[in-house]
Parts: sequence; structure tokens; C-alpha cells
Amino acid sequence: MKIKQEIPDGAYVPEIEQDVLGTLLFGGDFRKIGHFLRDDHFVPDVHRIIFRAIRAAFEQYGSTTMPIVARLIPDDASLRFSQVTDRSPMAYMADLAAATVAGPSGLERGAKAVVAQWARLKAAEIGRLLRDTAHDATSDPKTILQGVAADLDRVAAELRSGPTRKTLSTLDSATEGALDDVREAMARGTGLTGHTWGFTDINQATGGIHPGEMVVVGARPSMGKTAWALSAALRTSATGVGVGFLSLEMGAKKLAMRRLSDVAYDWGVKIPYTDLIKGTVTPDDLDSIIRVNQDADNLPLWIEEQSGLTVTDMRVKAERMAELAAKRNNPLGVLIVDYLQLVRPSGRYAGNRVGEVSEISWALREMGREFGLGVIALSQLSRQVESRDDKRPQLSDLRDSGSIEQDADMVAFLYREAYYLEKAKGKDKDKEDERLSRLIDVRNDLEFIIAKQRNGPTKTVKLFVDIACSAVRNAARF
Repeated sequence: MKIKQEIPDGAYVPEIEQDVLGTLLFGGDFRKIGHFLRDDHFVPDVHRIIFRAIRAAFEQYGSTTMPIVARLIPDDASLRFSQVTDRSPMAYMADLAAATVAGPSGLERGAKAVVAQWARLKAAEIGRLLRDTAHDATSDPKTILQGVAADLDRVAAELRSGPTRKTLSTLDSATEGALDDVREAMARGTGLTGHTWGFTDINQATGGIHPGEMVVVGARPSMGKTAWALSAALRTSATGVGVGFLSLEMGAKKLAMRRLSDVAYDWGVKIPYTDLIKGTVTPDDLDSIIRVNQDADNLPLWIEEQSGLTVTDMRVKAERMAELAAKRNNPLGVLIVDYLQLVRPSGRYAGNRVGEVSEISWALREMGREFGLGVIALSQLSRQVESRDDKRPQLSDLRDSGSIEQDADMVAFLYREAYYLEKAKGKDKDKEDERLSRLIDVRNDLEFIIAKQRNGPTKTVKLFVDIACSAVRNAARF
């Protein structure tokens, strides 16, 4: 069936759309595709008119057969159908239904092909726009590239909106799956229902890092976010679980310096990672660090060091990490993002920071669900924490950060009292002895404050930390 509407690219194949529309008009199950296929995915306006009528027919009558759909085609559409198809709306729909090839069983596959074709044409359109604007000598290249990146992010998001995982189940099947999880946890004998955090007390409080869930760990600067995250990554990967670490702030070599210092700590080799960075270590110290770190070689831990990643970029990186992990037979189970506020938004909510952060947190949560990953997103808290006498973070400190709190399955905060005691040096001479005494008591304390947990209690877990050596451990060991 020929379409006379001009399409600005030879890649358009009208039969892809016609087959989907024909299948629906012939009684195909709209429920299979209605949640991700939209009228603007169709290229010719007559196809968009038909699809809108199909959706209306399903919503009003529960049927998409041609006689019902025909009644919902606008009266003023006849002229447009005549111009584009040389047919009346009814005659053209009859042709569509008669020419259906794939049939009901191929409806979902056909709908995905419609979205893919739309994305291909949109990409070509973006490419033409890029070419035209780049040829303008007065244009700003940064603005051009930001706009193109935002447009491509939106197209990529549409490609991901199709069904990728099973979301519907009966209560009986869900119960059987839950019982399987219980049996697996019993067999482990550790109380874990997910991947280990690497810290016994956090495992006991949470049951582990659960696939498909997002955990937000927030803190003010200098609280030890990266130290804690890297220690967790090292200890989780040491159990054979693949871990991806997306570092948007710190380079891989700097993280490796922290790793060298961290691993050496267990062997009594206490060398600050800043000494490694500056090269102010002795040859004997370096030999010791190399020797003890050999035991930690070949961990299934991948680090991606790149600033300004978008959610789409992170998805691509995660897919690559998953491929590498699968080849090693260490399936990727955990993805760490350091940190959330450094993720570049798509541009959809430009100028609205709350909207931008909400978009990012939601996308990370969905990525975790789709890939079956436990996503740990580090988050930097605002300065309002500093205005309180008790500077322990609270859930309210996330309220201005979009929907992070709502999207997260668990929210935890990191807090080091020693940091504030060190900052208070010399501010009150009458209390200096008291300050020093308290600093000695809490110098190595790191509080992991579980402020929200969908499937467990809130509580504070005490950890041991040596910030200089980037070492975080179970408190009971020290």
C-alpha cells in the first residue's frame, strides 16, 4: 500500500507500520504494546490518526476491531487520507487488515520494529540538524553538542521503553519465588538474601545488596563516601560477584592508589594513599604494598573513569561491564555510581535541578531492575547539614534533591564526628581538652546511618575507618 506523504529519508519502510496497524484492526491484543507504543512513533499522519483511534477504541470499548475503530476516525480526516493513500479511511483500514503478514503472534515484535524505525529516522534528523548548525560559523559548538546529546538521550530512552523484563505475575508464582529466596538464604546460613556489602553488621541490618534495588548513600564532603564505596566494592568483588564502579569524579589511578593503601592495611602496612600519590614512600614500603596486593589481584571489579556521563552513557558502560563479567563467569551484580549529582542530565528538564536529579535517580533505578543489579548511588548532600548543631544527615536533607528518597529502596548516610571535631580546633579554648578527649574516642568511627529501608528497620551501624589509608572495616575487628 503506497504512501504519498513525503518522508525525508529513504530508510522508511511503511510496511512495518502497516503490518502492526493491520494486526490491531484484525483483533490483535492491544495490551501487549499499548504501554510503550505511541502515535508519534508512526511517521505518516494518517497512521498516527489510525493509531489514536485504535487506542481510543480499546480504552472505551475494549476492542480494536475495524468497525469500532472506524467510528472513532475524525470526520475531517477523509481528505487527508485521500491525499496520502488515494483511499477513504475505511477502505485503507480494510486494506491494512487484509494485508497483515505477521499476525497476532508477531504484534509485539512488530511494535518494537516501529519504535526502532522511528528512532533511526530521528537519529538521521538529528544528524542533519547537526550538519546544518555546524556549518553556521556563528554557532557555539558547545551548545550544538549539548543539544544533540540531549536529543539522542531522548531517542535512546524511547528505545528502552519497550518490555524488557517480566513485570506481571500471580500472587502464587510470586510466593513460590519468595520461598525459593528463603531456601537459598537458609542454605547460605549467613542471613544474606542479596550480595554481601563486605561489612558484617550492614549485612545483618539489610540482608545484603539486592538485585533490582537502588541504594542511595549520602554524605557531606570529607565524610568518606569514596573510601566506603571502594572498600565495599573490593570486599563484594572478593566473593566472586562482578562489580562495576562508575567514577565521575576520581580517575582510575587515584582509586587504585586508595585500593593499594586499603588492601595493605589488613597486613599491618599503614601507608596513607596521599603518600603514594606524592611518591613519598620508601622502597621497602612500596615492596610491602606490592607484595600484599598480589593477593587481591584479578578481582571482578571494573572501573569506568569519565566525567559528565549521561544515564544513557552509564547504561552503555554497564552493558560492557556485564559482558566482561559474563566472560569471566562472575556475573555483574552491583553497580556503584560516584556520585549522583555529577551525572549529566538529558536536557529535558534544563534549568530545573530538582527535575534533572529526579530523572537521573529514576533512570538508575530502572536500569538496576532491568539488568538485575544492585545499584549504589552516592549522593553529595547540601550545606544545610552544616547549619545544625547535630550534623548527622537526615532524610529531610534529600528533600531538595528531586525524587531520590522516593526512588531509593534504601537510603543511608555516612557521618564522621571526628571531621567536625578536627575543624573545631582552637575555636573554644575552654573546651579544648574536652574536644581532644572526644576526638581520641571517635577518631576512627564511621556511622552508616540507615534512614530508610523498604524491607527492614532503620538503624545506625558503626564502622571502623582510617581515612588516611582509605580503609573501612567492621567495627568489631578494632
